[in-house]
Amino acid sequence: MIELDEIDRALLRALVKDAAQSASSLGRKLGLSQPATWRRIRRLEAGGAIAGRRLRLNAEALGFGVTVFLGIKLATRGRVSLEDFERAVSAIPEVQTVEHVLGLFDYRLRVVARDLPDFERVLRRRIMTLPGAGEVEANVLLSEERLPGPL
Repeated sequence: MIELDEIDRALLRALVKDAAQSASSLGRKLGLSQPATWRRIRRLEAGGAIAGRRLRLNAEALGFGVTVFLGIKLATRGRVSLEDFERAVSAIPEVQTVEHVLGLFDYRLRVVARDLPDFERVLRRRIMTLPGAGEVEANVLLSEERLPGPL
């Protein structure tokens, strides 16, 4: 675990809000020079506190107006391997995340679709035909607020 001071935490909070900010812009906000800010970012990356930077697309603006969280319980008969299921479900373009979880269901998926009929098509033709797919529960996303988490 890397040691963080208050400036590191403030830097991480700023990067969570907008990872595309320049080191000079971040430095101005934090009272640091551009080189000092850059060194801190590099140290946080090398120490594993920053695992990468991602581009976050707006699914709705791209025509995908429905997001559904699926809980999937694998069928016990046939004993499909977890790897086979994960490989097959990861190949479905509408599936954004695949999470192996502990609890009532074995997997939690985040699925996007253009609308509810499109989601039904994805569910019936792609997800329910996966090797080992058993019981499924769907929860339609109504709204979302992203929080950076504790720092």
